[in-house]
Amino acid sequence: MQNIESLLQSVTTGSTSILKTTNNKDSYAALDLSIDNKELATVDITNATDCESYIQQILNKTNSTIAFGGYLEKRNLYAKNANFSKLEEAARNIHLGVDFWADAGAKVIVPVNGVVHSFKNNAVFGDYGPTIILKHTVDGQTFYTLYGHLALSSLNDMYVGKEFTKGAVLATLGTAEVNVGYAPHLHFQIIIDIKDYMGDYPGVCTTKDLDFYKKNCPNPNLLLKM
Repeated sequence: MQNIESLLQSVTTGSTSILKTTNNKDSYAALDLSIDNKELATVDITNATDCESYIQQILNKTNSTIAFGGYLEKRNLYAKNANFSKLEEAARNIHLGVDFWADAGAKVIVPVNGVVHSFKNNAVFGDYGPTIILKHTVDGQTFYTLYGHLALSSLNDMYVGKEFTKGAVLATLGTAEVNVGYAPHLHFQIIIDIKDYMGDYPGVCTTKDLDFYKKNCPNPNLLLKM
């Protein structure tokens, strides 16, 4: 049996896009929202409008349509949300997926064959908003992919067990109002053992819990090869 990292790398060949805008050809720009990015000292990234404006500047500067990044990035993005920072020593500020920032309405593309495991509108401020989780089984091994910050219409006609083939449109991105406080983007995360979670799974962790989540939520780039 392959280890999970080798399995993820073997599932796709070459760069695998999971977002499609209205442009004829999308181009990607790496985005740094970490606490180490000095440019953010004058940007309130906890404000959806300010965050979106900063990201648009990056896209304009690089002539790109999609900004991406964030795996294991320590961020201030959640600093004003009590759900993430109730206590300083237990602040959840390490991001466990990759974010793809683009215009609301962009199409989310399935990277590998799967079936719907669960879905839910996580409508609490600072959460995922509409969310879909797919289950994938490859060579007898199972893993899950989570898609957060979707449009509400993405949950229409959705049901557990619904099949999606690689390259199919799964959903579209929601607006800041729908994805509960964030500029439009896709949160994409791989999960190995999902336990009893349904339509939800932690996307941000504390430093104390990082070792566990790093193993249970491997780098999505193993699959996407961006």
